[in-house]
Amino acid sequence: MTTTKIAIVQMNSTVGDLAGNAAQILAYAAQAASQGANIMVTPELSLAGYPPEDLLLRPGFYQQTALVLEKLKQDLIAYPGLHVLVGHPHEEQGAYYNAVSVLADGQIKARYFKHNLPNNMVFDELRYFQAGQEACVFELNGTVFGINICEDTWFSAAPAKAKAAGAQVLLVPNGSPYHMGKQDLRLQVMREHVSSQGMALIYANLVGGQDELIFDGNSFALDAQGQQVLSMEHCKEELAVLTLEDGVLRANAIPAPISLEAQIYAALVLGVRDYVNKNGFPGVLLGLSGGVDSALTLAIACDALGADKVRAIMMPSPYTADISLTDSRDMVQRLGVRYDELSISPCFDAFRATLQHEFQGLKEDTTEENIQARIRGTLLMAMSNKYGSIVLTTGNKSEMAVGYCTLYGDMAGGFAVIKDIAKTLVYRLCAYRNQISEVIPERIITRPPSAELRPDQKDQDSLPPYEILDGIMRMYMEENCSRAEIVAAGYAYDDVERITRLIKLNEYKRRQAPIGIRITHRAFGRDWRHPITSKFRD
Repeated sequence: MTTTKIAIVQMNSTVGDLAGNAAQILAYAAQAASQGANIMVTPELSLAGYPPEDLLLRPGFYQQTALVLEKLKQDLIAYPGLHVLVGHPHEEQGAYYNAVSVLADGQIKARYFKHNLPNNMVFDELRYFQAGQEACVFELNGTVFGINICEDTWFSAAPAKAKAAGAQVLLVPNGSPYHMGKQDLRLQVMREHVSSQGMALIYANLVGGQDELIFDGNSFALDAQGQQVLSMEHCKEELAVLTLEDGVLRANAIPAPISLEAQIYAALVLGVRDYVNKNGFPGVLLGLSGGVDSALTLAIACDALGADKVRAIMMPSPYTADISLTDSRDMVQRLGVRYDELSISPCFDAFRATLQHEFQGLKEDTTEENIQARIRGTLLMAMSNKYGSIVLTTGNKSEMAVGYCTLYGDMAGGFAVIKDIAKTLVYRLCAYRNQISEVIPERIITRPPSAELRPDQKDQDSLPPYEILDGIMRMYMEENCSRAEIVAAGYAYDDVERITRLIKLNEYKRRQAPIGIRITHRAFGRDWRHPITSKFRD
């Protein structure tokens, strides 16, 4: 019996940290070799981090990558016979490629250039790379291994070329970002384009947060019949070793899938941890209001960073309810974070006094509401400047969609944790987190949501119920449905008209919002590029 062991690495690369990423690969190689691995597959662009974006327009980036790759090739001599697949950008004869090199025994045994360059959603690889054309295979222990990169396997052509070149097992480094339902889609597509051609598949995916993108890992392996024989962790770094016996992958135990809420929560925690730590912030600040959005953001921040790196600031106004203060104090005690209360009433009075003559004879309206939000934003940013901690904003996707947020107020900050979380999903995530341990007081979840910027204010005074708002937003913004299609789905015409109009009108606000974690297949970020100035109505 011929046996080959294949290590799959879910590593957390940092974009541009060439030496650090190389050190990670080398450490994983030591671990793989200690377990008898013959092949180790790292993710797409593992050496450079993914996506490098316009770093790929700088010749120096390719030059430094080549130097680090050469050193890594020499360092891997310490593990004789181990074939390590390393993803990296590569320049050759003036052309630039998304490449994978097979390093073994101080040599480059094979090199593959990605064929299908995605240029939709969050991807714009045609901006940087030229497409490869040739199949790449290598033989080890009597088995022929082919290489594809990520998007190649979402179509049949590149796997077919590998098959025609003799591949029995397809090794696929990936930089596949997370969104809800993504793993089921991956399995479906891999079976359609790879398993159908009679090849086993090793799918090694990146893990980690990169600005608004989350790479969830969830690496897996399928045998030649499309049966899953390995499933790796969600949103965790990990190395797993598979055994190939006479060309057949031996099955491993497949763990039960985790809930959607657990997936999303883990993605949010990972996104916060990596954004804060990779950018070198000493900690985070956030405004705590006694409402459900800031409560969820606080819980995520504590789980990501530890309570010692989180500071919550309550900034009551004349309209802040006593129960908001009580519930905020309760929650911070449960979590053990530093908590301070700074009344904005003196500042608010000073603003109104300054504007008294200008506004004489005019009724109070959203102007005064927004002043309160902007005072809070100013205080948080002042503390951020003084202490170096980044401000986490607490607005959700529903609010961002319709502009129920204040520019330079509650939108002020550096990272928007729940920017892609609809309000109805916020409640589900709070319930999920409390199943682990009850850190969010129940009254925060059950009381009607309110911005508390005027007496007895409720969100539903000026917005439809969130179940309706979120449904319309999802169909219009995420699914590109027309207003007529949304009405046909059962939503009231007036609600559809109002919500879609608000989405259009508030594009200017969203362009000025901090980046935030993407967990749907279409977020208000790099995959939403609507013009601010536009007269179009479908």
